[in-house]
Amino acid sequence: MDTANTITTPGTQNAIDLLNAPSTMSSQNQLATLDQTDFLRLLTTQLTLQDPLEPTSNEDMLAQMAQFSSLQAQTDSSSSLTEISTKLDALIEAQEAATAASTAAAEAATQAAEAAQAAITQVT
Repeated sequence: MDTANTITTPGTQNAIDLLNAPSTMSSQNQLATLDQTDFLRLLTTQLTLQDPLEPTSNEDMLAQMAQFSSLQAQTDSSSSLTEISTKLDALIEAQEAATAASTAAAEAATQAAEAAQAAITQVT
């Protein structure tokens, strides 16, 4: 890998380092752990406690179910993004290891070439 043609300023290098750094996900709060069982429990409790003379409208019930479906989709999306982030972090680590190995191999080749040149010079 030829780095002689690549020019990076300190600001550019910091930006590159930030982009290549493994990501950190903040811990989710307790509300993010609600699932369908919790929703059904809340719905059952709501139906049990509602006023029989003024029941909840069908539109309100459907709106609550739609909100829960939306929340479930967001939770699934968040899980997928977490998996993608983990895989990208592993890819970055592998790329850094490959870069380090490539650099070490280039340095070893340079040293071998210099040793061979020195040996040829001594012979002549």
